[in-house]
Amino acid sequence: MLLTDTGESAPPAADTAVPAASAAATASRCRGAAFALRVALESAVADRLTAHRAPRAIREGTKRSAFLWLRGCAEAGTARRAKAVWSQLCLGCHYHQYEIGPTEDQVRAWHAEVAALVALLAT
Repeated sequence: MLLTDTGESAPPAADTAVPAASAAATASRCRGAAFALRVALESAVADRLTAHRAPRAIREGTKRSAFLWLRGCAEAGTARRAKAVWSQLCLGCHYHQYEIGPTEDQVRAWHAEVAALVALLAT
């Protein structure tokens, strides 16, 4: 139970404000983690494209074109996995008031997949 400045009991609605704020902070933290994972994956793809001498327009153009070009620079399965997790990360990064952000479990799964893909793309 929460107390007001005068020592009286706060109304019941105030009790629910703390969990709501905590849920919002968790969603923001998960969205931030999704941004960091997306940047890590995009960086690994850019390094792979640079190593395979992809044209500058591809390396510095849209990420969609980079992932299309990745098919020629990496194994088909690796390129497919990278594109799939990148698409999911993009969805997780975008904020819409009517949607629930990514969950901690999703972020953990994305982290494992991005770590595996970064290792595969570095070879």
